[in-house]
Amino acid sequence: MDNRDLFREGVPAQDTPGPDPGPAGTAPLAARMRPRTLDEFVGQSPILGPGRALRELIEKDELGSLILWGPPGTGKTTLAHVIAERTRSAFVPFSAVTEGVARVREIIAAAGQRLRATGRRTILFCDEIHRFNKAQQDAFLPHVEAGTIVLIGATTENPSFEVIGALLSRARVFVLEPLGPAEIETILQRALTDRDHGLGATGVTIEPAALELLANEADGDARRALNGLETAAALAASGAAIGVATVREALQLRFAHHDKGGESHYNILSAYHKSLRGSDPQAALYWMARMIEGGADPRILFRRAVAMAAEDIGLADPQALQIAVAARQAFDMLGPPEGYLPLAEMTIYLATAPKSNTSMLALTAARQAALDSPAAPVPLHIRNAPTRLMKELGYGEGYRYAHDSADAFAAQEYLPGSLLGSTFYTPGAFGYEKRIAERLAWWEDRRRADAAKGMPGEGAGEGAPRDGAPGEGAARERVAGEGPAGGMASEGTARDAAGGTAPVDGTGKVGSGGHRKQG
Repeated sequence: MDNRDLFREGVPAQDTPGPDPGPAGTAPLAARMRPRTLDEFVGQSPILGPGRALRELIEKDELGSLILWGPPGTGKTTLAHVIAERTRSAFVPFSAVTEGVARVREIIAAAGQRLRATGRRTILFCDEIHRFNKAQQDAFLPHVEAGTIVLIGATTENPSFEVIGALLSRARVFVLEPLGPAEIETILQRALTDRDHGLGATGVTIEPAALELLANEADGDARRALNGLETAAALAASGAAIGVATVREALQLRFAHHDKGGESHYNILSAYHKSLRGSDPQAALYWMARMIEGGADPRILFRRAVAMAAEDIGLADPQALQIAVAARQAFDMLGPPEGYLPLAEMTIYLATAPKSNTSMLALTAARQAALDSPAAPVPLHIRNAPTRLMKELGYGEGYRYAHDSADAFAAQEYLPGSLLGSTFYTPGAFGYEKRIAERLAWWEDRRRADAAKGMPGEGAGEGAPRDGAPGEGAARERVAGEGPAGGMASEGTARDAAGGTAPVDGTGKVGSGGHRKQG
């Protein structure tokens, strides 16, 4: 009958489940073997097992709007057919692939008339609902809200991204998982023995090893398994059991599961990054290969790896970032497949490198400080003084040039006064950061030593109003005998700036090529 003839009372629900699969001889085996009851349904026990919520709602015919989310071949459309068989409501199938909003309006108008005339509900099953854009999905919203229709949507894509939030708030989401090999084997055995809908009448058999191979290489997709079985049965010699070689021929190429624009792409990319961070080169290589074999652009992996080298390895191994960048350049030079070699080498290196996220933590802390103190002025003694006026105002006054010291270190404050004592970077305990920690500790000892000697180090420009207006108190800061602000230092000043170690000639200039700089 015409599925659009929705007003004839007494039409059994099973007359409106969707397209006729055709005669048993012409319909694919997967369509012929579609379960007709919940008891025939294989798998999905977390949502369809005895006592589970969805099973109870179906058996009581009290379904509300829901979204069925799962990969292909896990039973979404089959479950819709089972619901169509059981419900007393009018069941209207709809494909977002082949039909549009105009058809939705027709169905909803008919549902409203039916509800007013007979009180009978309408279940609208929208297959591939993610194919509707968000504006098109809005067409369902007021009618789901008013109870004119009960919407059942099926999708292979993450509803969080592909279904509008307003619909998600009015529908329960049920997740269908890929079927396990044992469940696939059950479906295949049933197809081999079913004389009415399956291959039972043909007498075809299958070797145990071939059955196991078919169940495993179906990758949780019952439709793929049944299509493979049907092809293998056609290829097998008359009266011979289906063997492993025949199954391999029937299945042909087994594609890596990867959707360049869908959720699986980001899930695999996340798995790759987390495997690198978790120091598991085996897993990192696997997820890398999954993306390559699935057709992903390797540059996506390089981009994530460069970010990971900076975020998760950082200064524990400074070469990691260099290797990631070099591998990216090598790939551009070589192209695939040779370019996959530097990708693999980089992946192994990053996974096995010592890990530290201290650079990321330092960045986060420093940015927060910048937000909390957005107007803290630069201390006067480390300001640049390119003009005479700025020198007279005290810019650069008391700055100690680090290279005037034999060890290229001059203890002085560089942070604004309001942030003195702040610590943004603390080195980690692994790799190169152990040396950084030693160096920081040495500098801290120098600061304390200079402070104990009463040298200007910690207080270079100590009395300057670092957080005040430019030049405030600048005349007060100039020390008699130092010469004009920003001018040539006296012999004594040069000796202080050098920590008493740098040679000074009779002109007061720092020797050994020492050149005093501003900024």
